[in-house]
Amino acid sequence: MNTDDTSLPALVPIDIATDELDDDVLARRLATDAGKLLLRIRGEVGFAEPATLRDAGDARSHALLARALGRHRPADAVLSEEAVDDPVRLSAERVWIVDPLDGTREFAEPGRTDWAVHVALWQGGELITGAVALPALGVTLSSAGAPPARPPLAGPPRIVASRTRAPRLVGEVAEAIGATVVPMGSAGAKAAAVIRGQAEIYLHAGGQYEWDSAAPVAVAQAAGLHTSRLDGSPLRYNQRDPLLPDLVICVADLAPAVLDAIAAADPGR
Repeated sequence: MNTDDTSLPALVPIDIATDELDDDVLARRLATDAGKLLLRIRGEVGFAEPATLRDAGDARSHALLARALGRHRPADAVLSEEAVDDPVRLSAERVWIVDPLDGTREFAEPGRTDWAVHVALWQGGELITGAVALPALGVTLSSAGAPPARPPLAGPPRIVASRTRAPRLVGEVAEAIGATVVPMGSAGAKAAAVIRGQAEIYLHAGGQYEWDSAAPVAVAQAAGLHTSRLDGSPLRYNQRDPLLPDLVICVADLAPAVLDAIAAADPGR
């Protein structure tokens, strides 16, 4: 499989000898290859005009993913942040939910590594595979295979939250459970921090879409973490309205305390 960007010379070795890829391998490979392309775009475009860099990253990463999925899974539907939502997905058996560049702000800032690529597959009402690439770190997390080992917690739990618009709820929950707050960029990077044992809790309130959380949630679930809405209800994907505005990913043992603190902070939730 070659998912390289055809507008540039083939500088990145991303060929696979066989096209017979299972869904897990395909998701991981697509996220990784899109991440390699995004690193190339950073080098090519540079950081002098952040808007130009963000636009190039969004568009070309989406084109890579769309082309590859069209070739390797032509019967499947796709929901992407960077494409018009096609209602055919609502009657499809399988839907790929992708965010070609999660964390465009961080992507366009030199030196930042907290941005990601998300690739997930929904089937039969469930997320069945997912991959989150952290290209600037050379890491791709997948729902397939053994999850990363978590180091023992040596201090207060850590909550990762938006570095630019953390909701008031985060501070209230942190105070209630004695946690510290760690500002971070993209949704994928924050979820990955919990999956990799660099934090224990990720809370989000105030607006996200299915592509922001599908792949991170698939990987987190496979790693044995708790995932839910803020009220503890399940996260549902491939809905008519792709808005999915709130999220909890946390170590399973902390979930009761976290959900209780959320409910206490907002009795109407």
